[in-house]
Amino acid sequence: MRHRIVGAALAAIVSIVLAGPSHVEATEITGSLGSQTRLPVPRFVSLKSERVNARMGPTRDHEVVWIYQRSGLPVEVTAEFENWRRIRDRDGTETWVFHSMLSGRRTGMVQQQRGHENELVSLMDRAGGNRIVARLEPRVQGQVRSCNRTWCRFTGDGFDGWIEQSRLWGVYPNEQMD
Repeated sequence: MRHRIVGAALAAIVSIVLAGPSHVEATEITGSLGSQTRLPVPRFVSLKSERVNARMGPTRDHEVVWIYQRSGLPVEVTAEFENWRRIRDRDGTETWVFHSMLSGRRTGMVQQQRGHENELVSLMDRAGGNRIVARLEPRVQGQVRSCNRTWCRFTGDGFDGWIEQSRLWGVYPNEQMD
């Protein structure tokens, strides 16, 4: 039986390190509601634009340290300060972006497992299913449609199926969403 193999797009992030350690600390908000949005913090969101400047601190006066060049990239909001959101990307980098650069649309990225960096991840016909509909490379990005605490429906360009929740970055362990 042949399976479609879906590859990751070219580099998701172009890093441009410009300057030193100038930063502003926001009040740490962990496991609570954001001071500006009243939404849960931390929470996963996605980048709205093809080009998002990520800064050292929560003002336009802070220098740009990263430029994300991938719309829909999943990121985690870890703090809020006025119209700025501190985000963490899949690699653990934390920076500040303007709130209008973020979307509430839930996306995910296929995670590698240590020691199995080139392993393809099976996408199944249903949650807990036994029929493989595609095999995805690490870093493939798609939309998370729902999760049942163990499996997530994951769709993208050329694929639609169910993936083990632990194999996605962009959802929390045991998270349930409809």
